[in-house]
Amino acid sequence: MESGDGLILRVRPVLARLTAEQAYGLCDAARTYGSGIIDLTSRANLQIRGVRTDTHGPLLERLGALGLLDADPALESRRNILVDPFWQTGDDTALIAAALAARLAELPPLPAKFGFAVDAGDARRLAAASADIRVERGASGGLILRADGAPLGRPVAVEGAVDAVIALARWFVDSGGAAAGRMARHLAGTALPDAFAGTEAPAAEAPPVAPGVTSLGLAVGVPFGQIEAAAFADLLRASGAAALRTTAVRVLILEGGALVAADGFVTGADDPRLRVEACAGVPFCPSATVATRDLALRLAARAPGRLHVSGCAKGCAHAGAAPLTLVGRDGRFDLVRDGRAWDMPLETGLDPDTLATRFGAA
Repeated sequence: MESGDGLILRVRPVLARLTAEQAYGLCDAARTYGSGIIDLTSRANLQIRGVRTDTHGPLLERLGALGLLDADPALESRRNILVDPFWQTGDDTALIAAALAARLAELPPLPAKFGFAVDAGDARRLAAASADIRVERGASGGLILRADGAPLGRPVAVEGAVDAVIALARWFVDSGGAAAGRMARHLAGTALPDAFAGTEAPAAEAPPVAPGVTSLGLAVGVPFGQIEAAAFADLLRASGAAALRTTAVRVLILEGGALVAADGFVTGADDPRLRVEACAGVPFCPSATVATRDLALRLAARAPGRLHVSGCAKGCAHAGAAPLTLVGRDGRFDLVRDGRAWDMPLETGLDPDTLATRFGAA
């Protein structure tokens, strides 16, 4: 993808996991072939920034040698699969996600942002993450298939989960869902057929992954999802982690990683930066007309709840609703309450230089 600071190359880790060798290699590749900046996205992917046209080819070769490229680029673009970050080898999440990845060619042509969540662990951890078709834990303890935007799902067995996912994706396309782009938007005007009508509520949400010590190892937050490759490699080395897992809440889990100093990362669950989402903004994104992250940092401690600062109405940093969303437009900001970046604002044309004061009084 083209961006204001060069090309961005996205890496989708399989099952949201990199071995330590792959992670070190990714950090070195980001410094050698890019700007040395790595993004952790809201879909648990990694992006190398600042890639030039002449370094793009060598970067692909390096990532291929690390086992971080799909054999088929067309299938790679469809592999928008979020997983419960605490999956274990052979559990329901790992089995379903691997089976879905192996059958991506059976999916119909879907919108670029259309995605899947496999949330089949002991608790539901991806409820707030962006996804269109969900296989998740139901209230009864079994698995359900649920279309995003529908309150209920239908029971599904592990063995039949991927068949059901593919069938629901085909219904989405056949019923005109591509025009809406996302499942929830489509369901706002189109009823699910009886075959997918839900009968069971999803289980209660588990708390999101937070910085601290977890059952897998040390977890650290990444402010606004942006990582300096050198600091990333230093953290891996100091912690002794054997692998790492990416998450949709911009927290990295260092498998087997010990508690160490983590300069530049969020280590406390009460850090106000965890409540703020902000895209790259000016000058990094050509769609943005405002700088976002300096403002987000100034407002973080004052925000009464989750705050989303978006450079434009696409809302790339946070697809869901937030109590407060600031949306850049023509060098100023619009304010949306309890909505998404593309929703109708309550106030428009707010001056970014005085917004902190206005925000404090809001």
